[in-house]
Amino acid sequence: MNTIKVEDKGNIRMIAHRGVSGLELENTCPAFVAAGVKSYYGIETDVHVTVDGKIIVFHDDNLKRLTGIDKVVEECTFDELRAIRMTDKDGVTKRNDLFLPTLEEYISICRKYEKEAVLELKNPMAEEKVWEIAATIESMGWLERTTFISFAGENLVNLRKKYPKATAQFLTCKVDEEEFRFMVDNKLDADLCGTCVTKELVDKLHAAGIVVNCWTLDTLEHAQLAKAYGVDFITSNILE
Repeated sequence: MNTIKVEDKGNIRMIAHRGVSGLELENTCPAFVAAGVKSYYGIETDVHVTVDGKIIVFHDDNLKRLTGIDKVVEECTFDELRAIRMTDKDGVTKRNDLFLPTLEEYISICRKYEKEAVLELKNPMAEEKVWEIAATIESMGWLERTTFISFAGENLVNLRKKYPKATAQFLTCKVDEEEFRFMVDNKLDADLCGTCVTKELVDKLHAAGIVVNCWTLDTLEHAQLAKAYGVDFITSNILE
């Protein structure tokens, strides 16, 4: 198993989506390490706040797809979530290293391999929790190498109240005038669903000083289109 190499990336920087989730189970330490030992610029992941106020790495709101347990992540305790062991991508093999990582484990891997941390804040969070996440990363010496992303724009606005220089990208599947003004007014970059990207849109965003990330592109054809459109980053499960 290996990644699909994009031979002519130009100036595009590649982000491993949930780690190299095309090779290893998404959002696990093995997926992050798989990205660390390759040429990726950054490693993307997702964090939730548990019912007891701690931070855990997982994408979905519900555990069922990856664990078989029909529970809402944010209604579980941290210890309950950490005790879970998941099955490998073949759906059969149990591995003791397939558990829900902590924020610190994720940042430690990014730091070890000198990769940008691209951290999605899942769901609206209390202002203090956003600051706590940023403070944890700052204490580990990796805040300047972290990009915060979120569909919940208020998370990014709250981040900027205490960390005005933090790099942040607004996740969206469309860019109407309201969303465009929101990014401009709050000095946010764009993290766009691949299906909504056009050259005209990228040119408009660049003209406003907005950097463009594009997710989730997994074919060479899509990568070449993104390059032609002039995007700055591609987030992918398998392209390198």
